[in-house]
Amino acid sequence: MTAKIAVRLTPRGGRDGIDGWAADEAGRPFLKVRVSAPPVESEANEALERLLAKVLKVSKSSVRVVSGTTARFKQVEISGLEQDEALARLDFAPP
Repeated sequence: MTAKIAVRLTPRGGRDGIDGWAADEAGRPFLKVRVSAPPVESEANEALERLLAKVLKVSKSSVRVVSGTTARFKQVEISGLEQDEALARLDFAPP
């Protein structure tokens, strides 16, 4: 079982946190996340993985950025959780 979540990451966001859900122009939901880490040498991606692991209550190795490593929009995979369970643990309902 694996969940996938679309994320828009804001590096150097001043703090680590989840700002809720939004939708792109095609209506696809994505999670807005900010981290204080800069976007160099995968620091922001690693901070994103740590934050999501903490919020989802899974190990850091269960969360990984699978696409968009150098882009603002990313696909994140969470192994060990079903899609519905991951969304429930995020405590936010997608639009």
